Order: sequence, then C-alpha cells, then structure tokens
Amino acid sequence: MTFIVTWWPIVVIVADIAIRITAIIVVPRNRRPTAAMAWLLAIYFIPFIGVLLFLLIGNPRLPRKRRRKQDAINEYIRETSAHLDFGTLRPNAPDWFTSTVTLNRNLGAMPLAGDNAAHLIPDYQASLDAMAEEVRRARDYVHVEFYILQSDAATDNFFRALEEVRARGVTVRVLLDHWANRGKPYYRRTLRRLTRMGAKWRLMLPVQPFKGKYQRPDLRNHRKLVVVDGDVAFMGSQNLTDSTYNLKKNIRRGLHWVDLMVRVEGPVVASINAVFLSDWYSETGETLEHEIELFEMNAGPGDLDCQIIPSGPGFRFENNLRLFLGLLYYAQRKIIIVSPYFVPDEAMLLAVTTACHRGLQVELFVSEEGDQAMVYHAQRSYYEVLLKAGVRIWMYRKPFILHTKSLTIDDEVAIIGSSNMDMRSFGLNMEISMLVRGSEFVNEMRDVEDMYRNLSRELTLEEWEKQPLRSTVLDNLARLTSALQ
Repeated sequence: MTFIVTWWPIVVIVADIAIRITAIIVVPRNRRPTAAMAWLLAIYFIPFIGVLLFLLIGNPRLPRKRRRKQDAINEYIRETSAHLDFGTLRPNAPDWFTSTVTLNRNLGAMPLAGDNAAHLIPDYQASLDAMAEEVRRARDYVHVEFYILQSDAATDNFFRALEEVRARGVTVRVLLDHWANRGKPYYRRTLRRLTRMGAKWRLMLPVQPFKGKYQRPDLRNHRKLVVVDGDVAFMGSQNLTDSTYNLKKNIRRGLHWVDLMVRVEGPVVASINAVFLSDWYSETGETLEHEIELFEMNAGPGDLDCQIIPSGPGFRFENNLRLFLGLLYYAQRKIIIVSPYFVPDEAMLLAVTTACHRGLQVELFVSEEGDQAMVYHAQRSYYEVLLKAGVRIWMYRKPFILHTKSLTIDDEVAIIGSSNMDMRSFGLNMEISMLVRGSEFVNEMRDVEDMYRNLSRELTLEEWEKQPLRSTVLDNLARLTSALQ
C-alpha cells in the first residue's frame, strides 16, 4: 500500500512527460502549423483528455479503403472523359481562367464544359418545389444526395414526386449523411418512407462500428444535389428540409435558413452526376457503369462554361481552398463573398486582405446571428482585421441565418456550391462547388447579392471596437479550437 501511494505520482508524471514528447513528434507531421499548434496546446494543457480527443478526431483522412475507392472512381472518370467533347467553350478566356481550370482538373475536378444553362433559385420553398416538378418529369432515374434530408411538411411535395415516379418504374437512388441526420426529427420516418416507395437509399459516411463502418465521426458528406435523367441537375447550399430544420431550439428562436440553389442544364450535368455516382460507389461498391451512360450529353439552352469541383478528405489536396485562393488573387476589381461560416486559414485571410490593399472592392456577407456558437465566435475573431483592411462586412439581419455559399469576382466568374469558407469545409467535409464563366450568370448573382445587401446591416469598425471584453475572450478561444483538424 505504501509503495502504491509513493509511486503513483511518479507514474503520472512520467506518463505526462511521455505524452508531451510523443505529441511533439506525432502531431505536427503533415499538418498545417495552426492545426498542429492547437492540438499541442490541447494536449499540453489537458494531456489525457487532449490525447483522447486526438485519437478520436485527430486524423482528418478517410479510412484507407474509402480513399482507394475514391482514387479508383477518380481515375475512371478521368480516363473516360479525357477525350470527350464537353460542348463549345466561350471564346477569349483570360489566361488566368484557363490556368484555374487546369489546376482544378489536376486536383480531381471534372472537365470544363460549355453550352450550359444555369439559373438561380433564391426562394427556399420555391427551390424545393422546382426540384419536385423536375423529378416528376423523370423517365429513367433520379439521384438525390443531401447532407440533411427530412420528410416534413416543406419537403412533402418532393417526396410525393419521388413516390409518383417510382410507381411508374423510375429508379430512385438517395444518399443522406448518417451523422447529420441520426437523432434529428423525422429521421426514422424519412427512412421508412424511402423504403416504402422502393427507393434505393444509403447512409453516407456511417458511424456504425459494430457493423464495421467507422471513421473520424465528424467527417461529413456536406453535398447537396439532385440529378434527373442526366439532363437537369440542382445543386447549392440548401438541405432538403424545412427552413427551421424542424429543431425546437430554432423554432423557439424564430430562426429560418436562407439558401441559394441553382438549376443546371447541359453537359455539366454529367459532372454533377459523376459526383453522385462516386459517392454511391463509395457507399455501395456499385459502379452503375452498365446502367448509366454518364457522358452521353446534350447541349443545354445556354452558353455558360461550367466546371464541377468535388473536394474533401478523399482527395490529396484541399481543392476548394486552392480554387478560392487563386480567384482571390486573380480578381482585378471586385470580390463578393457569401459564407455563413467564414473562418479562414492564414492563406485565405492574407488573400482577402491583400485584395483590399490592391485597391479592390471586397465585401463579405455573414449572418447577424449564429446558429453554432463556436463557429460564430471563431468567425467574429477575424472581423477586426478584415474591417481594418477595408472589407465591407454585411450582417444579414436576424432571425434569419444566411446559409448561401458563393463567391463572385469582377463581372464574369462565380462559384456556387456547398462549401463554406472555413477550415472544416477545406479539410473535413466532402463538398461540391461549381465554377461558372459567363456575365449573364454573374448578373443573376449580383441581383441576389443586392437582395442580401438590402436585408442586411453594415458592421463598421467603430461599432466593432465597442465590443465588450467578454466577447473578445470568447471569440479568441473559439478561434483556437477552429484549427483542431
């Protein structure tokens, strides 16, 4: 007994020192410095809890088996699309745009496609109904993939459309993220409804260790898309659920999400479909190459150049981050960013502030009220630097959460998709973004941005400098945790 009392503190101290030394060797390897520093701080201040968290969520990569599947489908798409004609491209593309397309392609994006039409749907319920009406026109198949998917009053029309086409033999495939939906309202009811209609559905990135399915639990498939017969597609920021997400806390606070979806026709639909098929293969092992002519494409009723960029832990590089950085530096006159969760890394913060110092007009749209406390405070920690650099920050008035994810530069190039401009979307979430070249599409984006501006108030540096100390402390603490990847 005396031996135990005497020696247990020594054992704890030795273990503590061993943990710290091991952490210095293991943690920084192949990890960005800010993330490594955040993990080391966590391990040094709370060694045993920090180590437990690191073992649980410290690996930002998918399991090796899933990465091999992603590599296989990427190679298949690259080979089958390498020599195909993806429509007629717009003339006189600037060199930097061609370079950006090449960058995207080398990192795993689809080919640039011409002859596309793309139109924005900024109304929440209207986008749900537009997708439902397109589903009703399906002849062969419907592909549905959403981070959050719920059968509720707002989405009932969409689910009835799926049931109608299934009744006449159309194949319906559905993917929904496991962790984002489990425990949410209507989860079981939604799965039962999909099963009853005869849809083929799978959970994405399931965390089911007793079934042999496990990876870092906060790796999520954050994509939102619908493809009908390979002819028409929808993608953007909106989940397939009520604008309150049916959560009591949101309803109690009166919160509603504001989103933006885009309806697409033309050869680029094949690229959106390829993203769905790659995720379907990852979850089922089915390639569907004998059922679906992926690259049998028709020209759309427009002449937009579009490129689909999938990103996430299944890719070797942060595809979306590199795309955003390139465009921020290529811009010559104007940059407008809409991101509900703007938590940049050092490179993006430098790119945004450098744009201001180059004399560009830079605007950032965020929400006045946050739905996720840690992200909300981490985002706020960057406001002072941005305001002092000259960024105009527009805060969409509560009780609405501006959830759109878009970037426009100058007058001809835009990005729309599911990717936030934060470290989670850069490194942990599977996202889909669409690069568009065409002034007519950017003009539509400008109309939406003007609408957002009219519904927002501008945050000034004078107002910001009056923030209480407690808010500054919370913001700075949240900023540290944002780097834990």
